[in-house]
Amino acid sequence: MNAIMENRISLTKLIALFAGIFLFALVYYSPPWFDAVDPEGTHFALSQQGKGALAVFLLAGTWWVFEVIPIGVTSLMIGVLQVLFLIRPANEAFKDFMDPSVLFIFGSIVIGLVFTKTGLTRRLAYKMLMVVGERTSMIYLGCFVVTAALTHIMAHTAVAATIYPLLMAIYALYGEGDKQTRFGKGLFMGMAYVAGAGSIVTLLGAARGAVALGFYKDVVGKDIGFFELSYYMAPIGWLMTFLLWGFFMIVCKPEKRTIPGLREKARELNAELGKITKPEIIAALIVGVCVISLGVIAVMKTMIPGFHPPHKTAVILLSTVLFFLAGILTIEDLEEIPWNIILLFAGAMSIGFCLWQTGAAEWLAINWLVMFQKANWFVFVMSIAFFVMMMTNFIMNVAAIAISLPVALVIAPYLGVAGEVILFSSLVVAGMPFLLLVGAAPNAIAYDSKQFTTGEFFLYGIPASILLMIVTGFAVYVIWPIMGMPITLG
Repeated sequence: MNAIMENRISLTKLIALFAGIFLFALVYYSPPWFDAVDPEGTHFALSQQGKGALAVFLLAGTWWVFEVIPIGVTSLMIGVLQVLFLIRPANEAFKDFMDPSVLFIFGSIVIGLVFTKTGLTRRLAYKMLMVVGERTSMIYLGCFVVTAALTHIMAHTAVAATIYPLLMAIYALYGEGDKQTRFGKGLFMGMAYVAGAGSIVTLLGAARGAVALGFYKDVVGKDIGFFELSYYMAPIGWLMTFLLWGFFMIVCKPEKRTIPGLREKARELNAELGKITKPEIIAALIVGVCVISLGVIAVMKTMIPGFHPPHKTAVILLSTVLFFLAGILTIEDLEEIPWNIILLFAGAMSIGFCLWQTGAAEWLAINWLVMFQKANWFVFVMSIAFFVMMMTNFIMNVAAIAISLPVALVIAPYLGVAGEVILFSSLVVAGMPFLLLVGAAPNAIAYDSKQFTTGEFFLYGIPASILLMIVTGFAVYVIWPIMGMPITLG
């Protein structure tokens, strides 16, 4: 039976391998495509390089979903294809593999590694289990709430990297070893999903918020402050957090309703740890200062006009250096870094910039949005949200917003739609890419648990994305108008 399953899996991967190659060839060697025409009549031609970017995009997406080869190796193929087919030169295609965002993910993962090595992870896990008890539904809820809450004060990538080893410690007490279970799938995928939901609530959760607000100010000429964003986003972020808890209780209902004796076991294991150690204190101090610094920088950047702070990547990498200086980490610990995940995001950054620089992403956005330029205002807003949601699964969410907002804001006045509702609905969906691992770092970090495949993540992401669109529509039509957000003009 196992042999049959292995053959079936191999056949699926073989089909996906050739499907990706076929899609690449079909798009790259096809005749010139039609121009995109924006509402003002400006034509945007799709160059051969733009077609090449879309071809690489399709091949990578197919191979990622079906795990034809390790996901990090597929990312290497993204750079290789760009160079071999003259889509972008090597110094651009491969430079993106060391983009600051990729190094930020590296630094975040190092923090998680430190928490595990020093024992802080187990200490926190046992404390949590002593509070939430033995019911698996409450373990889900406790983990999700803590994850969402932490993303209000620190980047969701760093939160996921910190929470991940804690979840591993909790799962070890489930009693199933490394075996894949519904509880394991729900625990880790749920963490990734709610990290996105929580990150939309404040500007500290991810860079996309601050960048989008700055971009909106340039286009519309209106400032939206730190607390105004949180006022409108908090109900949506927390509504999604609790809905996702219910979602995973249905689709990944734990095999065990309770884990008998778990609270007492957690209490015993916590006692065995003894008093907090010097390495734990040093690690906690370094991480604490790092988190506070990132938070202060984000707030100052929003509150103080003209303030140019150091990049967040430099701050988080400084913590990595301090871990080594303090003797908490050694050179051998670098072998524990999940380089497959790092490479995954390196490739995602490369294809994102490739779509952006070749004009392929802009061509897609214009063609999509002009189809709705005479639609009902609600349909138009939801079409923008849908486009951003889909694009943010493949490319940088900031880029997905940046390519869609200019076109949307040109069309909006003709339909009597206010710019705020377009901005906020785009930010909601940009924070929650539920389909592909490359959509957000927490997705890829959760994947390292080996509790689910990329195909499973994609399949679970379909109903979750539908749920997200329903909540976004509810916010646009009901919640935000009640809260005072301008939805229509006049």
